[in-house]
Amino acid sequence: MSLEQITEQMTQRIGEGGQFKKSVKFDFGADGLVRIDDTVSPVVVSNEDGATACTVKVTMADFMEIATGKQNAQMAFMMGKLKIEGDMSVAMSLGSILG
Repeated sequence: MSLEQITEQMTQRIGEGGQFKKSVKFDFGADGLVRIDDTVSPVVVSNEDGATACTVKVTMADFMEIATGKQNAQMAFMMGKLKIEGDMSVAMSLGSILG
């Protein structure tokens, strides 16, 4: 899955906003990033960098395994495949937008 496809899926899942009420950035390193900000109206889902409450650093391959259920997010975190910077409570609530 490409960065554009991930961004499109995130846009569809977050919808009009108002449910997540947080800001998070998925940093895929050289593959780019997806930033979601549901603290503003209209909600922002973009590939442009900006300040967020939480940053999730993960490779795109590991992100896809987590998003499809092939990899457990907690195990990926414990194995160092997933790094969290900032507000951990935001990271804990990502299930609502990852599906």
